[in-house]
Amino acid sequence: MTDAVYEPGTAFADAVDTVAAGELGAREAAAALLARLSEAEKLFLLDGDLSMSRGFLSAAKGYNRIPYEAGRIDRLGIPGIRFSDGPRGVVMGSSTAFPAAISRAASWDVDLEGRIGAAIGAEARAQGANLFAGVCVNLAPAPGWGRSQESYGEDPILLGAMGAALVRGARPWVLTCVKHFALNSMEEARFQVDVRVADDVMREVYLPHFRTVIEAGADAVMSAYNSVNGEWAGQNRHLLTEILREDWGFTGFVMTDFVWGLRDPIGSVAAGQDLEMPFRQQRAAALPRALRQGRLRTADVEQAGIRLITAQVALALRAEPTPDLAVVAGAEHRALAREAARRGSVLLRNEHVAGAPALPLSGDAVDRVAVLGRRAATTNLGDNGSSKVHPPVTTSVLEGMRARLGDRVVHAGEHTAAVAAAQSASAAVVVVGLGAEDEGEALVAMDADAVRLFGGITRWRPVAGVLSKLASRLLGRAKMGGDRRDLRLHPDDIRLIEDVRAVNDRTIVVVVGGGTVVLDPWDSDVAAVLLAWYPGMEGGHAIADILLGDSEPGGRLPVVIPRRQADLPAPDWAARVIEYGRWWGQRTLDRDGIEPAYPLGFGLGYTTFAFDDLEIGPVHGDRFGARVTVANTGDRPGRHVVQIYAVRATDSLAVRELVGFRTVQLDPGRILTLEIDCTTRPLQRWNGTAMVMPTAEFAIEAAAYCGDPHASTATLSLAR
Repeated sequence: MTDAVYEPGTAFADAVDTVAAGELGAREAAAALLARLSEAEKLFLLDGDLSMSRGFLSAAKGYNRIPYEAGRIDRLGIPGIRFSDGPRGVVMGSSTAFPAAISRAASWDVDLEGRIGAAIGAEARAQGANLFAGVCVNLAPAPGWGRSQESYGEDPILLGAMGAALVRGARPWVLTCVKHFALNSMEEARFQVDVRVADDVMREVYLPHFRTVIEAGADAVMSAYNSVNGEWAGQNRHLLTEILREDWGFTGFVMTDFVWGLRDPIGSVAAGQDLEMPFRQQRAAALPRALRQGRLRTADVEQAGIRLITAQVALALRAEPTPDLAVVAGAEHRALAREAARRGSVLLRNEHVAGAPALPLSGDAVDRVAVLGRRAATTNLGDNGSSKVHPPVTTSVLEGMRARLGDRVVHAGEHTAAVAAAQSASAAVVVVGLGAEDEGEALVAMDADAVRLFGGITRWRPVAGVLSKLASRLLGRAKMGGDRRDLRLHPDDIRLIEDVRAVNDRTIVVVVGGGTVVLDPWDSDVAAVLLAWYPGMEGGHAIADILLGDSEPGGRLPVVIPRRQADLPAPDWAARVIEYGRWWGQRTLDRDGIEPAYPLGFGLGYTTFAFDDLEIGPVHGDRFGARVTVANTGDRPGRHVVQIYAVRATDSLAVRELVGFRTVQLDPGRILTLEIDCTTRPLQRWNGTAMVMPTAEFAIEAAAYCGDPHASTATLSLAR
């Protein structure tokens, strides 16, 4: 395999040198290289390099085990796009499996996410990739989306900030790609659904986080499978050209989601779609003739080619040297995965037992600890779709606890034995939750039109219809991911929790999963609840660190958890047409005056914090500063997330918009004045031509979570 960035002594390397010397800009150098290509080579840039048949044979050995290449032209040394998926880590090889993105979002720690981005970028480069496509920032308007685990929660500010941090961390090593553009948050219907959305709602709610990530330097955008307002996202000119390039000034390239990412191979080029991935599919068959017949403009082909080569030149100019393979799942990255799992775990409940908080476990509470539940003895990294990482080792909660407590840990799998073990233990840790069979990428969910894109006999609609129905049945039988219609735990999990609680007052429930889990009716009866998400390859050790008090549970919720599933109604997950509106998640509950079980931003620690003396600075452009005094009022060091909300009055009910946040670490008794950078973008509205600020006053709150009654307050005045 040639070097993923560039080989010295090639025409491409010479072009990079001319840009480094200041003789040409990157785009001009790319245009000069493109001028040396034949017509066939120019078209070759616009899709994957493998044929469909060779591509699927390769995929049968394992998805993305080596980079997927597109547009590699050895004659001139053009490296091409060398794709690696994510976002749990590098899908290729035996790489570090970090906690799922939703867990990292719960850390609210952009510095940590930047370090993870750097680790992922280095591991990708070491294994021959030059593009990381694991920056997922889709916002789901309803809980239950199967791929919630791959994104950063429900708030546009948090989504954008974490995605931007991942990009900044990975950029020195690889090109970065943000996905899925746009409105991709229904898994089983993703190949068929048309999302209808008003332009102002789309720009105000579902796109701002993409803009933030692009402004952070994302080199590429992956379009979505679904249709938006009647046009497939992969060939949607309004999205790919008018918004992305004309309104936001994006100069990178756009690539499709895999295999079924566009339906019009010719029209998609003019619409702004640069690259069909991952194989030589529809474009390879259609573009040469279309170009000869004048149905495809040479200028559009060349525009796409220039964008693709420009990105490769830009990477070559900034790239760090290729690291040694020893960085892959090395000790440093495994320690980072463990740290991230601790930072993302959210303590939702911690009641007193025998006069002290149930957690952390110490003293008599660790004489004999029962570790129970169907998720206790198995590692659980998340779904089995395109984001699956294959680490060299993993650790379950049971293994993590045994590594610390040895034979003081008892385990029983069968229900009756588990209850008996809990009865004789000083503490019972019940590990329950979701897995790949419950949620995740729907691997075989596709309609007949999508099946026809395979070509050959599948182009005949009756055959495509039969195969589509067969695939749907396989999905149902194999439980291969998909969206969740029931947000509660499995009945067997709930029964075990209730029966263990009946015999042990110190019952601690550890919930794993990638999306919203409704905890009613059992959560109010147990001593403690720790939401661990999918905690990665070091998750078992990290959870033991938290339970035994070596580390704080550092997480705060990136999504709201309602009291009842009906409080946030679910869509028809198999819909062909659906409307996305302005209200979702925490904002829906605020609007309707419904109290959540656990609000956005909520999380407990092993110490306590207080805020005071909030001051708001002047607005400059769309930024303003907030200054607040933070005090650790507890008796041990701790970490907190200071969240800044703007309160907008809607029908006499307070609706809050997150406008900024920052993490802080303080020793007991310490007081710190914290500066927090905030944005007015969540308050802006689309007037048909631009995002504009309203003339209004907003109450600003420095809070521990959305709706915190102990928040420190000030006023922000926005005048013309």
